Amino acid sequence: MTGLRRTFLYLRRYWPSALGALLSLLLVNAANLTAPKLLQYLIDKGIKPLDMGAVWLVTMALVGVALVRGVFNFLQGYLGEVASQGVAYDLRNDIFAKLQSLSFSYHDRAQTGKLMTRMTSDVELVRMFLGRGLVMLLSAILLLIGTLVMLFLMSWRLTLLVLLTIPGIAFIFTLFVRNVMPMSRTVQQKLGALNTILQENLRGIRIVKAFAREEHEIERYAARNHDLLESNISLIRLFSTYFPLIFFFSNLGTVIVVGVGGYLVIQGRLTLGELTAFIGYLIYLLMPMFMMGMIGAMLSRAEASAQRIVEVLDAESEVRERPGAIPLPPIRGRVEFDHVSFRYVGAESNVITDISFVAEPGQTVAILGQTGAGKSTIINLIPRFYDVTEGRVLIDGYDVRDVTLDSLRSQIGFVLQETTLFSGTIRENIAYGRPDASLDEVVAAAKAAQAHDFILELPDGYETRVGERGVGLSGGQKQRIAIARALILDPRTLIMDDATSSVDAETEYKIQKALEHLREGRTTFIIAQRISTVRTADKILLLDRGRLVAEGTHEELLRTSELYVEILETQFAAHEEILAALERF
Repeated sequence: MTGLRRTFLYLRRYWPSALGALLSLLLVNAANLTAPKLLQYLIDKGIKPLDMGAVWLVTMALVGVALVRGVFNFLQGYLGEVASQGVAYDLRNDIFAKLQSLSFSYHDRAQTGKLMTRMTSDVELVRMFLGRGLVMLLSAILLLIGTLVMLFLMSWRLTLLVLLTIPGIAFIFTLFVRNVMPMSRTVQQKLGALNTILQENLRGIRIVKAFAREEHEIERYAARNHDLLESNISLIRLFSTYFPLIFFFSNLGTVIVVGVGGYLVIQGRLTLGELTAFIGYLIYLLMPMFMMGMIGAMLSRAEASAQRIVEVLDAESEVRERPGAIPLPPIRGRVEFDHVSFRYVGAESNVITDISFVAEPGQTVAILGQTGAGKSTIINLIPRFYDVTEGRVLIDGYDVRDVTLDSLRSQIGFVLQETTLFSGTIRENIAYGRPDASLDEVVAAAKAAQAHDFILELPDGYETRVGERGVGLSGGQKQRIAIARALILDPRTLIMDDATSSVDAETEYKIQKALEHLREGRTTFIIAQRISTVRTADKILLLDRGRLVAEGTHEELLRTSELYVEILETQFAAHEEILAALERF
């Protein structure tokens, strides 16, 4: 129960509610244990001697017991839920905060749908156990102990006969818990897999429809859903198999009490009221055993979920700040790769090997290479999204591993190839990295990214709300907003991963013109897919199979690198222009 033990620690923050629920639970059980004794008094002192005064006295006492039980049942349930909801609130916050702190390598391996399951279904199962299951467990234990004490006080002989059925019930219950635990874990895993398919489908619904793959996706989802259904049915089969056996042994105890107790009453060694009370207590003895079945199922599922939650909370980020890391002072933008090699966690070979180059402040560096050459890896190492396997990445002479992550990344503007906008206004999206930016600063960044004019044409201008992932805007519009979001940081280093791929030639021309003066004083790295971007770069890094095979200007590489010419021909479809350039040399 290592997972649940970890979640119990969260209850400490809500100890007043948890303590109130526990005290209410004690009073409810005290009221429950009082009722059979009142029935004994009713029969022996009221009904048998025909004493209506005793009958009315017991009746009023039972009403009082019912009121106490009702009030404290409410408090027990309410306070238990308050505590469990608080735990769920903290767990969700801690999981989300942990996911924000984990490096790219963790998210590369983790499936979004399974992480969402941990945030929702797993947290809810843990919450339900803490709010209901734990209360039921404590109630069952207290009721069991209290009932056994009362039974022994009334008739130790009958009690020992009843206890003969307990080993059988305990054995069946142990088998049940042992089988239900792994099955509950399997159910949660299959639920996570189902959520992954759902998340992928909703995220890529346009691709699904564009390729007319709706039927395929329906079949894929149905197959996973069928797996989940079978696992749930197997879980239900466990309940259907073991619970009747538990009920059988429980009813066997009742039969023993009725037979032997009836004999003792006839012999005058037990009163009718005592037998009635004994049977009443016997119900309270069997009730915890029935509850244990439900508790066992909740416990096993909650433990499986808690372990999955703890896996996230205990996950280690490959990118961590070193002890004594210093804030990176305002940078000029000199970037140096010193014999850098990198491989992903678990990979057998390097993505890039022994890369060395220097980008001076204010230079524009274009990175070219075939697919898989390592272009994106280069730019991901600069803001330390990943840590190098060998070598060093230096900014203004500082090893990026020796400075704090916030001070490093706050001085780097980043525009990803896949543009992501968040639900909210356009102004909020542009000012995402600087929430305190004024409207004038937002407008200036939008103008620099050639986004101002189309924003003004929108219904509410900068206050126009965009849908999830920027639905409602064209690819070019989203990309220009993303560029403005990077520029508002006024970064000394600007990284653009094919940032103009979704804009037309005219818009790209405008952006390039705007960026010409913005590049002054900034070190700019560009993964480019258009020759216009390459041609204006101060330096071009040519990668091939993870190695730096050439570097220089556009003209220099045209003269010296056959691979460069080949890439221009295949990627930029500018054969005539290339031939004309070659003829000049």
